[in-house]
Amino acid sequence: MLTLDNVTKVYKTGTFGGESLPAVRGASFEIRPGEVTSLIGESGSGKSTLGKMILRLTPVTSGTISFEGTDVAGLKGKRLREYYRHVQGVFQDPFSSYNPVFRADRVFATIKRSYFPSVSNSEWHGRVEASLESVGLNPVDVLDKFTHQLSGGQLQRILIARALLLEIKILVADEIISMIDASTRVDVLNLLANLKSRGLGVLFITHDLSLGNYISERTIILRRGVVVEMGATQKVFDNPQHDYTKMLLTAVPQLHKKWGAGLAPELEAMGVTSEGEGRPGRYSRSSMHPLAAMHAWKGHRAQVVAAALETAASADRTDTYLRTHEEVPPLVEVEEDHFVVTSAGAE
Repeated sequence: MLTLDNVTKVYKTGTFGGESLPAVRGASFEIRPGEVTSLIGESGSGKSTLGKMILRLTPVTSGTISFEGTDVAGLKGKRLREYYRHVQGVFQDPFSSYNPVFRADRVFATIKRSYFPSVSNSEWHGRVEASLESVGLNPVDVLDKFTHQLSGGQLQRILIARALLLEIKILVADEIISMIDASTRVDVLNLLANLKSRGLGVLFITHDLSLGNYISERTIILRRGVVVEMGATQKVFDNPQHDYTKMLLTAVPQLHKKWGAGLAPELEAMGVTSEGEGRPGRYSRSSMHPLAAMHAWKGHRAQVVAAALETAASADRTDTYLRTHEEVPPLVEVEEDHFVVTSAGAE
């Protein structure tokens, strides 16, 4: 339904824009009907930039984004408004999408004015109530309320209800549960699962692997603006090929156990340990773990620090292609529906 082909975004930086910063480089993937695709990566990896380009909030430097076969970069006027009828976004901070001076349900009025001017007020009110109920909200609880009177979860669901009024086909969900309390997160995730059963395609942008694994059929791992691994979620999680993906997986906390109580065999095989001089560790001591330099207990300080520095130096060498304007390494299929970059810098 929506396809990205070799999409690149370069920001101009420095005095008079004389320098450039590549935020996304050579990204190619598709969002399919009735599927949730997780876009996973650390902060600054380019996840939100990709979402903004899909939503036409920032232009593409090179490459194409196509919706049902049409390049969205050239859409203007009525054609662009029609695009937004089918492609909508919900963002990390729900409060940023509302004007606190007005009631929260004013977002429905803007939709009516732009897309349904001929619909009567009574009919529109019925549609709004039905849309709110479909996302698990009681209209009485949220209509005619200001943003400060509603929770973050309620505001997020109002935005999803707003998108559903347009009969959308693609939803860009950018970190939509990061500001929601844990008791509400599962409700929002299950709502997205319900929406995909209706044929909606969802791009679920997150830095949380556990959430991506919970909800998505496909996973894309983004590292410094480059897609380093992607494919069926189960295959990416069960058989990670790229070092960055492996590092992310070792850093995921396990709710059913504490460090020192024994680790999964696959983590132990990757060099993750949980004890040092008879005392339980708080974090993974894998040399790939981002906090490796902090795991320097007495008697192991020199060895651990040296290993961490070597890891960092190695990362600087191998990630050179991610920070320069060199050609992005191609993705190759390592098994059916599982792709990874293969180059000296990706292994």
